[in-house]
This record gives sequence, C-alpha cells and structure tokens, in this order.
Amino acid sequence: MSLNIIVLAKQVPDTRNVGKDAMKADGTINRAALPAIFNPEDLNALEQALRLKDANPGSTITVLTMGLPKAAEVIREAMYRGADGGIVLTDRALGGADTLATSYSLAQAVKKIGNYDIILGGRQAIDGDTAQVGPQIAEKLGIPQVTYAEEIVDLADGKVTVKRRLEHGIETVVAPLPCVVTVNGSAAECRPRNAKRLMKYKYAVSPSEMAALSDDRKAMVEARPYLKLNEWGADFVEADPQQIGFPGSPTKVKSVENVVFVAKEALHLDGADEAGIENLIKELITNHTIG
Repeated sequence: MSLNIIVLAKQVPDTRNVGKDAMKADGTINRAALPAIFNPEDLNALEQALRLKDANPGSTITVLTMGLPKAAEVIREAMYRGADGGIVLTDRALGGADTLATSYSLAQAVKKIGNYDIILGGRQAIDGDTAQVGPQIAEKLGIPQVTYAEEIVDLADGKVTVKRRLEHGIETVVAPLPCVVTVNGSAAECRPRNAKRLMKYKYAVSPSEMAALSDDRKAMVEARPYLKLNEWGADFVEADPQQIGFPGSPTKVKSVENVVFVAKEALHLDGADEAGIENLIKELITNHTIG
C-alpha cells in the first residue's frame, strides 16, 4: 500500500562548535554565530521514512520544518536522499517559540497538510535536548505516539510495529495509524545523498530564496515545478497569535551562564578523611564541574 509520510526535521546550530557568542542576552540561541546543520536524530527518522517508502511503492515523504527561510536547506538535503518535497513554516511571529508554541505551530501545519498515515521525527533536537515537541504534536493532533524508536519493524493493516530502545532493554509495541513516532540516534544512520537526485534538486528553492535569484535562474525554476518548495506562514496554517512565538511560550530564560573548563587546572584532595572529601565535593559543585 502507498503511504503519506510526514518527516519533522529541524535545522539546528552545530553545538559541537559553541563559542562565547552562542547565546543572546535574552537567553535565546544566536544562530548567526553557529553553523547550521540537519538535526542528527531527524536524519535517523528520515531513514526510517525512506525504508517505509522503499517497502511501499507509491508512498510519498513530505518534510516539514519550522525556522528561518534558510531552513529550506534541510528539505533539499532530505530530497537528495529520497524525500519528495517539503514545507518551510516560517514567520516572524513564530520567533522565540518554546516547545509548547513550536509543537502547536507544527501541529497546525500538519492539519493543513492533512491525509497523513505516519509522522516521523527525531527523539530530540541537539539545540534544546527536551524531547518534548514530538509527543506534544501527537497530543495536539489527538493521535497515538511511540517514542524512543530504533526501528520500524512492520507497517500493515492500519498498524505500525516499532522496536523501542529503552535504558534497560528493548521493547516492541504496536500502535494504530495515524501516529507520531520519534526516533533515537541509535537507529540506522541515514543513507547518503543520491548523485542523480542531487543534480535534479540542487536548485530547489523556497519563495524567499527565489526572490534573490537572477532572472535566468528564476526562469529555470518556473519551468521546472518540482524545484519549488512550499513556504507557509502563521496565517496560512490558521495559527492563533496567542499560541505562537513569544506570546505562546510560557518558558522564559531567567539567566544564562557560560561555564569554561580549563584542562590544565587540577584539584587536589587534602587528606582522605571525610572533611577533605566534603571540601572537594563543595569545590566541584561551586565551579560547576558537577551538580
């Protein structure tokens, strides 16, 4: 059977290269100061989607991402690997969203897409590490959810069988469709780019990107509809202004503190008695080595 698959993907700052300018004064991430990458676990989710597509001819994969217009890059990356297209949910009104506002906005976009069988996404994004957005989307859509997925074992007769990787073992569960499945980083790595698809879709653009192209490039995109990526705003998905962006985000950052570790520093235990151990622990907590 053919499936309509939605993959949730996020363009995230590369937290492996965090510097002193990584955070703004208001506690939000300074994305301009960090290189942007495809969220790693979303790539694991994409691979599971591609396997479903391979096993069910005629299936389609739509990538949904929320962020700045440049987030269209993750859609292109997904299309190079086998996705069929995607949507960039972008709007100034969506800026500053916490997980609650983000999940609401994405759920509204999913409702606009409609007619989906399964929604796949990474367990969490490396810029927030909350693992909340996927489950919140499922709750807002009123559909089942399966988290910590490592492999989609089977999908048939309106049900999906999923192997979950948990802290103390493996669990296999069956859930009715449609449902949301969030995928662990321990799942299979995403396949590499396909050279033919790369050549076909490397000029795919969103409307925001289209505006900056030369006339010749615009003409080429107009002549090839498959190069047009969708770009939706808050109004298009009928989002409540009070539930998106800053107004819809109850989570507020009180303060941000940079902790810098210096490898050459060493702490010494003054005596092996209880007092010496207690003093060492207090010092480790004070300088944020632990706690």
